[in-house]
Amino acid sequence: MKPSAMGMVAFTTFLLVLLTIMVSMNFPFNWVFYLTVFGQVMIVYMVYKVLTDKYTTDKTFEDFYEDNPIGRQQD
Repeated sequence: MKPSAMGMVAFTTFLLVLLTIMVSMNFPFNWVFYLTVFGQVMIVYMVYKVLTDKYTTDKTFEDFYEDNPIGRQQD
């Protein structure tokens, strides 16, 4: 099972928030350092996954926001 792009975004975000908490709680330097390096690798991988995801939509720039489409009238 391959991870989805949004799952990768959620995991990377959780990892970096965890890193911030660890820094504020004065965890040992080596834990923080290795998690920082791993987080940077995960950011690069996350960007790659998001950019190569097979996501398609019928929305265009004329639709404005997805929650409030002003370009096309829904009848």
